[in-house]
Amino acid sequence: MIIGTRGSDLALAQATTIERMMSERGVSTTRKIIKTSGDTFTDRPLHEVEGVGAFVRELDDRMFEGEVDIAVHSMKDLPTIRPEELTTSAVLKRDSPFDVLLTVDGSRLDELPEMSVIGTTSMRRRAQILRHRPDLEVQDLRGNINTRIRKLNEGLYDGILLAEAGLQRMGWEMDVERLHQDHFCPSANQGTIAVVTLAGTEAEEATSMLDHRKTRIETTIERIVVADVEGGCTAPIGSFTEFVNDDELRVLAEVLALDGSEEVRIDEIIPLDNYEEHARELAMELVDMGGKELVELAVCQLSSKLL
Repeated sequence: MIIGTRGSDLALAQATTIERMMSERGVSTTRKIIKTSGDTFTDRPLHEVEGVGAFVRELDDRMFEGEVDIAVHSMKDLPTIRPEELTTSAVLKRDSPFDVLLTVDGSRLDELPEMSVIGTTSMRRRAQILRHRPDLEVQDLRGNINTRIRKLNEGLYDGILLAEAGLQRMGWEMDVERLHQDHFCPSANQGTIAVVTLAGTEAEEATSMLDHRKTRIETTIERIVVADVEGGCTAPIGSFTEFVNDDELRVLAEVLALDGSEEVRIDEIIPLDNYEEHARELAMELVDMGGKELVELAVCQLSSKLL
């Protein structure tokens, strides 16, 4: 079976994980590297790349065209609304869902001097950092994980924000500060690898054995809770769910203003039974609290910046 993947070191590391797991189960695979528009437009923030899912659409198209059987994605990159012909056949056991701060000199977030420059292109991370430290300066940071760390070492930033899972998958041990989810709620599905195939195919059947039930439940809830406020837009939204015991899950979600000055937030314990229904109720609660209005405000502010 042919695995389609982006060509970055991190994407290749994720594809290698799938190849190893499939091989352990007696399934041989080959790899095909696909260059996406999200890789091409590295001179601008991701929210300026047309549409949502800049790293996903081309792999979808190659699957429809029969060039690849399996696509490997960081699950947080998958848009909420997906083509009906495709299925997420496996959700792997989650790596770290947390954000980390990497600084030049090992300083922690609360130790950084005023006006220190922090690099990130994530609007969520930008808003959360400014909520916590409005005295810092946040600047855009694009490029793969190697490029981002190189720019930090070149002195272009005092610190950069990264997903801890990326460092784990690259096998790098660095002196980072893990940012607690209570203050820096991760993006929905952060730290999770998703396997996508055409529905009803041999590839779906073969990869479904890689699925991790608890992670699928957690990530499903995360996507449901923010689907109504997100509406296909890129905005400062966090969503994180974790099992607190075998029968209950904690659901944390928030929507922020671009500068972190406003927020709406839910933090609830829900039962495992009928978890999708409970997640939809929380989604309605987030909307009723004004989450959609904050997203619309963020989109308007971004549009005015681009004009």
